[in-house]
Amino acid sequence: MEPLAIVIVVALVVVAAFMGVAMYNGLVRWRLRVDEAWAQIDVRLKRRHDLVPNLVNAVKGYMGFEQSVLERVTQARARAVAAGGQELAPRATAENQLTQTLRSLFAVVENYPDLKASQNVLKLQAQLTTTEDQLGAARDDYNAAVRAYNTAIATLPAALMAGRMGFSKREFFAAEPEAELVPAVEIGPM
Repeated sequence: MEPLAIVIVVALVVVAAFMGVAMYNGLVRWRLRVDEAWAQIDVRLKRRHDLVPNLVNAVKGYMGFEQSVLERVTQARARAVAAGGQELAPRATAENQLTQTLRSLFAVVENYPDLKASQNVLKLQAQLTTTEDQLGAARDDYNAAVRAYNTAIATLPAALMAGRMGFSKREFFAAEPEAELVPAVEIGPM
């Protein structure tokens, strides 16, 4: 083999190795970005889980005959907390159910003037609303990171090697259609 051919082969191997390392490092960065975005969702979900019992306790005295709403919220919170270590899909389902029951609770609160005037309830409701807004933004950020990561592992040249290097597609955290609906609430006699 001629010296020029050897130099070309070595140069191609070095370039290919450099490209492989650069591709791997890029995919690791995208995967870490997805993990970071998920951690932000996790923080906000924990905050919401911590606020719900306080809200339930604050409204209990006012809503004696609306006990079923409080029980549904408490049960939905318990399911959401229990789903904490599960895969994304069951966890998203549990969190969406909690969102739906909280909307029901907020709708009921609107029908109780004394409850609406309670500073404690107003403060907790504002904190939950802020947390929900932050959670929505964190979900958007997570889904953007997942979209970028999934695109990176599905496009050439990474698509040829990503699976062999341990990179797999991630799921989006999307609200279920029923979580987007406004709840129908029946109010008992006042």
